[in-house]
Amino acid sequence: MLQTRPITTTPRTAIRPVTTAGRVLVAGTAAGPGSAAGRVRLITGLDDFGRFAAGDVLVCRTTSPAWTPLLARAAAVVTETGGMLAHPAIVAREFGIPAVLAAEGAMTVLADGRPVVVDGTGGTVTAADEEPAR
Repeated sequence: MLQTRPITTTPRTAIRPVTTAGRVLVAGTAAGPGSAAGRVRLITGLDDFGRFAAGDVLVCRTTSPAWTPLLARAAAVVTETGGMLAHPAIVAREFGIPAVLAAEGAMTVLADGRPVVVDGTGGTVTAADEEPAR
């Protein structure tokens, strides 16, 4: 049996690594390599799609194929559920964006509009707007 589907991506420019010394806000499964900075956009369902802008960090409980247009515009994705083979991880890797999945409490801890850095290689989301603790 062979399963096929259309290509959903186009080549992206190289992702520049983003470094931060900020405090780790949430951690989870590293599911899409790379790092990216952006503002948190909490999305709870299809009715919230209009609030999502290109370059936002998609933070949600989980995704489905209907969410692919958001992932195409996202700087990164963070979900509270899922793993390496979950929909957001697979699509994030196709689009070349960082993904952190199974980040427990992400919808509560990460405030809408807050600047963060998502490290999809290390599985962390850090504050981009504060100095590191000493």
